[in-house]
Amino acid sequence: MSASDFKDGLIKEIPNLRAFAASLSGSMQLADDLVQDTLLKAWGNSDKFEPGTSLRAWLFTILRNTYYSLYRKRGREVQDSEGTYAERMATHGNQESHLDLADFRKALAKLPEEQREVLIMVGATGLSYEETAEICGVAIGTIKSRVNRARTKLAELLSIGGLDDLGPDRKSAAAIQRVGSEIVGL
Repeated sequence: MSASDFKDGLIKEIPNLRAFAASLSGSMQLADDLVQDTLLKAWGNSDKFEPGTSLRAWLFTILRNTYYSLYRKRGREVQDSEGTYAERMATHGNQESHLDLADFRKALAKLPEEQREVLIMVGATGLSYEETAEICGVAIGTIKSRVNRARTKLAELLSIGGLDDLGPDRKSAAAIQRVGSEIVGL
């Protein structure tokens, strides 16, 4: 892979990296720092990337390891059990869809970190189960199990038994249905 192709690949993955970093850290500022560190490490170690393998999976692995190293160095991990970080990310508005999204973010923040992480990798960023398993360093069956438990718990937290529970507002229902089908798997 040429340096130009590698650079183009890195640039193409920035939005996915940023979304994943934000979901891990709960802070857009920290997410941007994590993405920058990831890109610097990737560029500095471009010779270690094996052409033919998934650049996205390689970058997500670097980002994930960078995130966990950062918190090991600090000696603590930020917990968002109160939903403080997720609440800051919420968009406040007058429409019900904003409330639905805020509820979704709060419910997502209540999931155990390992479930939330794999749900975001598979559902939101579009990584395959195989790529997610490789990034997390666990078996593919473990990833499938975590995703299933996360989807079930998220639906329970949101009191969603099916698409009929999404409410009468067509725009809200359409937005939740889209998010639900992409992330929750309804």
